[in-house]
Amino acid sequence: MKSQQLKKQLLLALALLVPLSAFAGTTGAEFQALYTWVLGIATGYAARAIAIAAIVIGALMSLGRGSPMPILSGIGFAVFLAYLPGVINGLLTATI
Repeated sequence: MKSQQLKKQLLLALALLVPLSAFAGTTGAEFQALYTWVLGIATGYAARAIAIAAIVIGALMSLGRGSPMPILSGIGFAVFLAYLPGVINGLLTATI
């Protein structure tokens, strides 16, 4: 009896974990303006300025410390900032 009840509970738990459908990137028109604004900042001149500033600050810190790690971190941040909006957009609008 206890074994049957455990099987039913396990089956119910597995059924709850199965998603019915996903509409991550296709709904929510009320947030379209916010999305467009943030995407414009993340892919526009503001992002380029932040990326250049990260590299310059990293270069100055590298000169001060005598270590290449700060400039490498600045370059990594700039690359991350350049590619991240496209990756997120691709993930959220992907369809199966």
